[in-house]
Amino acid sequence: MIITRTPFRISFAGGGSDLSSFYSRRTGAVLSTAIDKYIYLAVKEHFGNTFRVSYSRTELVNTVDEIEHPLVRECLKHVGLTRGLEIVSMADLPSQSGMGSSSCFTVGLLHALYALQGKVATPDRLAREACAIEIDTLNEPIGKQDQYIAAYGGLQFIRFNPDGSVFIDPVVCHPETRLELNRRLLIFFTGVTRNSRDVLSNQSERADLNLGALEQLTALACELCQVLTLGSDLNRFGHLLHDAWEIKKKLEPSISNPQIDDIYSRACHAGALGGKLLGAGAGGFLLFYCEPHRQQRLREELRNLVEVPFSLDPQGTKIVYIGGDHW
Repeated sequence: MIITRTPFRISFAGGGSDLSSFYSRRTGAVLSTAIDKYIYLAVKEHFGNTFRVSYSRTELVNTVDEIEHPLVRECLKHVGLTRGLEIVSMADLPSQSGMGSSSCFTVGLLHALYALQGKVATPDRLAREACAIEIDTLNEPIGKQDQYIAAYGGLQFIRFNPDGSVFIDPVVCHPETRLELNRRLLIFFTGVTRNSRDVLSNQSERADLNLGALEQLTALACELCQVLTLGSDLNRFGHLLHDAWEIKKKLEPSISNPQIDDIYSRACHAGALGGKLLGAGAGGFLLFYCEPHRQQRLREELRNLVEVPFSLDPQGTKIVYIGGDHW
């Protein structure tokens, strides 16, 4: 049996610039971090040479082609495994909530399948192949940032180049700056999960209209990175998050809604300097930047929402268990 652990992520700014509709014309950039909330994938040989796949439902089939879960089916085809397997997934956070869950799943499953074959796969390979499966094979209208942060982990400034290449640059900042940033970030679950496909599809279709806004978001991702590198005025990070959120809402009307706008407004009134909805939009988790002495008031204001404590995670996908015989 092989078990992998792959982190969820928080994207601070630049989301949308990792779509090919943008980076094929301009260099995209995001600032993103892995967090200590994970998806676990367990893979082992299955008795009887059939496939048992367990996620929110359970499938028991005889061949790879019969597997309905598209990511599982295509990952197995990609690595060339046709023998019976049992694949089980478990996660700390709900899917379709803006934390990059589908890409975490793909990266973590590829990692486990390669390990089952006795192969070592680099973070770059896992990220590239996860992108190929999700974007090229399954035609999902998503970007590339989630696959790369899931594979590499850490706090990263990620650039998406017109030739399709991706550059990963770790954010170099003082350890105290990183700790203080972590102290000032809070996440609340809106209670709404959503499929990001429609939001991202509409955003891609509006690429010409959004070109200027996405250039602003990539510039803000650079500024946020510089704030951390300099470490002199961390509150500027919160103000820039607010600026980025105001711009992001203009990309596509369905990114926000009156309920989310009301939560955000109340949070800022209670002391948050800025924040954003994580992921493509329309639901999921809200991130806020708030100084420690104001956080209790913020929590009281948003007491009807579920807060999720977290820490930044320096690691990407990793194998946490190897047991029994494997290929």
